[in-house]
Amino acid sequence: MNGAWPWLVLAGLGAFHGLNPAMGWLFAVALGLHRHSRGAVLAAIVPIGVGHLLAIAVVVAIFVASQYVLDPRWVGGIAGVVLIAWAIYYVLTGHPRRVRFGMQTSMLGLGVWSFLMATAHGAGLMLIPALMPLCLPAEATSLGNTWAVAIAGVVVHTGAMLATTAAIALAVHEWIGVGILRSAWINLDALWIAALASIGGYLVFESFIR
Repeated sequence: MNGAWPWLVLAGLGAFHGLNPAMGWLFAVALGLHRHSRGAVLAAIVPIGVGHLLAIAVVVAIFVASQYVLDPRWVGGIAGVVLIAWAIYYVLTGHPRRVRFGMQTSMLGLGVWSFLMATAHGAGLMLIPALMPLCLPAEATSLGNTWAVAIAGVVVHTGAMLATTAAIALAVHEWIGVGILRSAWINLDALWIAALASIGGYLVFESFIR
């Protein structure tokens, strides 16, 4: 398993995803303010988490399954090229296209929105560098073990994402206020683009150059 670092990376990426307002906490805060309810904030976290988990799980399932059809180096390399292309696209367009849902959307609609946003941001592809040492056929004892490890990785990542999302949403709703986005919040779009490009570059280097 190459130690604990892949699991720490998965959790760290989950926290990073949860920190990004585009991944859901801002929507949860807006829903809570609209309904004047802390419970609405907490209720919104569930479909946001489910949608994010499903978006991540789809990419991870494709990643694991593809290793039994393609050379694992090509799997990582292709993912890296896609991530770099995604980063370039975001630089050229300014920001990822927002999927618009009204504040009156149902919990199902909120889950669909979360799924689409995580997919559009390439969130699942960012997990591949951490999953590669855990799920490569050479490291896994069996096909079933490979899938079990991949599922555990998705759970660890989503758990960290949910904890961060809930903590920030409650803090902003109860004490801080959304004004922080105008005065003190960092440019997470730029940080996201840098993360996409750097992770993509790492995958290309590990797969095709090293």
